Amino acid sequence: MTQSAPAAGPMPHPSSAHPEATSARVVAVIVTYNRAQLLGECLDALAAQERRPDAVVVIDNASSDASGTVADEHAIAADVVHLHRNVGGAGGFAAGIARALVRHDADWVWVMDDDTIPRPGALAALLQALEASPVRLSVLSSRAVWTDGRDHPMNTQRTRLDAGAQEKRDAARAGGRPIRTASYVSAFLNGEDVRRLGLPYADYFIWSDDFEHTGRLLRHGRGLQVPSSVVEHRTVLFSNAQSNPGSRFYYDVRNRLWALLRTDSFSVWEKAVHGGSTAVGWAKQLARHRGDLIGAGAHGVVSAVRRGPRPSAEVLSADGEAAADVRTIERKAGR
Repeated sequence: MTQSAPAAGPMPHPSSAHPEATSARVVAVIVTYNRAQLLGECLDALAAQERRPDAVVVIDNASSDASGTVADEHAIAADVVHLHRNVGGAGGFAAGIARALVRHDADWVWVMDDDTIPRPGALAALLQALEASPVRLSVLSSRAVWTDGRDHPMNTQRTRLDAGAQEKRDAARAGGRPIRTASYVSAFLNGEDVRRLGLPYADYFIWSDDFEHTGRLLRHGRGLQVPSSVVEHRTVLFSNAQSNPGSRFYYDVRNRLWALLRTDSFSVWEKAVHGGSTAVGWAKQLARHRGDLIGAGAHGVVSAVRRGPRPSAEVLSADGEAAADVRTIERKAGR
């Protein structure tokens, strides 16, 4: 793939924790399912970056439309993986991040949905923030806006509640604010940390896979939200995904309980805070849509209590190469 030269940025600060940031090997990972037009727009936006990624991986989640063809034929020359069955966003990201690390030797993995359209300076801004940071970072995230420029309610980043004055100063020096979790709509993951701590759980299928995974990476790491890195999240409506999830409420309940009760991605007090806010949110949803959600929610509780997520390689067993890549990373992480 032809790559333009890295955009000129400010000279790194003498105390930068990432002095080689702008020359790092960046691999973008997009997961797509039946959104051919949006995928094409996403790939166009990657090709138009001031500093282009060094490689692009597209995970086609067994699409029944032209998404796979769009990915295969796009001029950006992506490495396209056509899965044999739809394993959801969580399975797609597990496969894509593993491929970026195993087969493309990524230093940083830039993950996004197929309806994420990065503005031309989005990647350059992430790298410039990384280079300006006086502390080592594990996750950076972009500002996600809707088509009219408003901040998207689906992608609000959680500020690190226990961030001290020095952490806030460090974040401000890099042009951002400290975060505790990030959305996969545009998340920039430190490849070294993913190799050490593992991949997202493929069995989540949809929702909370990014909450748990970035929470894991940031339990003892630093994260930064970079407002100068802007992406458009081109959802049909300007709303939160959980506003009326219908039968998908099952995944919301099961996965959030998995993340809070079956992982060590969050401290005890964080689990209490997130659990309390989640319970309040569920109560409000049930009050508005009780008939539609109560059965799905109860099913989610039972599933979460009955077992935890299966190993990701098992979830991806229908696709041998993807399962092998996942297994390689998870073994390195001791998971």
